[in-house]
Amino acid sequence: MEYLIVKWLHILSSTLLFGTGLGSAYYMYFANRCGDPRVIAVVTRHVVWADWLFTTPTVIFQPLSGLYLAYLAGFPLLSGWIIWSFALYFLAGACWLPVVWLQLRMRDMAEAAHRHGQTLPPLYWRYGRIWLGLGIPAFIAMVIVFYLMVVKPL
Repeated sequence: MEYLIVKWLHILSSTLLFGTGLGSAYYMYFANRCGDPRVIAVVTRHVVWADWLFTTPTVIFQPLSGLYLAYLAGFPLLSGWIIWSFALYFLAGACWLPVVWLQLRMRDMAEAAHRHGQTLPPLYWRYGRIWLGLGIPAFIAMVIVFYLMVVKPL
């Protein structure tokens, strides 16, 4: 029973993590495409909040619950799929941390542009390209982690 509860929490957490990331990326990408500082300011503000409310706790919970699940199930921690899962998870995290910093700066720039009735500065768009460039490998890494969690290849 303990295993099933931890597994349920692990899956629920991964769903929040992946869903928040994908949803935030979707809304921020299309808000950026419209180019309206007012819209972008609102969306980036909510994306930053979603990261703090949902992504941050699940980023911490995922490896802890995953290690505990492996322990409960008796999986060797040095199994290839566990090592690869952690390596890819940390790759995604290494992409996510600068994205958080970028989102904070982008939010501030969008709010300032909206407040002063200006267009977004070129730095905003440069950060947007970096933000997108970091999101793609993080997304791919997380999709592969999901595959490894389900299939558990040797």
